[in-house]
Amino acid sequence: MVCPRCSSNQSDDIKFCTFCGANLQAVREALDLPDKKFDWSNTWVADMFMSGQAAEMRKLEMERRLGITPEVKRYNEIKAGVIVSSVGIALAIFLLFFMQGIAGRVEPGAAEIITRIWIAGIIPFMVGLALIINGLVVSKKIVAAMERDQKHTNSLEAGATPRGLRAPDTSEFIPANLSVTDQTTRHLESSERKIT
Repeated sequence: MVCPRCSSNQSDDIKFCTFCGANLQAVREALDLPDKKFDWSNTWVADMFMSGQAAEMRKLEMERRLGITPEVKRYNEIKAGVIVSSVGIALAIFLLFFMQGIAGRVEPGAAEIITRIWIAGIIPFMVGLALIINGLVVSKKIVAAMERDQKHTNSLEAGATPRGLRAPDTSEFIPANLSVTDQTTRHLESSERKIT
């Protein structure tokens, strides 16, 4: 066999090229594959041209296959919020002490600014707090809605008929239990009895 990388002659029983170390076993396996047509739908190019809705459906299907439920996403969001908030608090404390140490060595105008840099730690704290609130409130409602939809889908698959209107092209006759004038006629009959 000829090595595709360095073009040296190699015996057919070795797995790696003795000169450049190329994986000859992988080359043999690639050459032994049956000739099959290249499928563009399994490439990143196909993903690029996918519509937003199709990409979202594909993402949801991949999450479903991996077992990532909305409840798991919710817990991960709360966990991320706790971590980001903790980092924000730690950053604020670190900057407070660090900048106070530096402030003693600079002129008073700059020291006033430097001692307030610890406020930058508030930004990640607030982002983390927003993630926690979103996970506890908003995502909880999303999970409940998805569970409700899942129960509805399961009941439809179990054989229950969906509520809604019948098809407009049906020739089925649906008998009415009451007529339009039924209540009126009953009312008139009762009023005639009272008069006489």
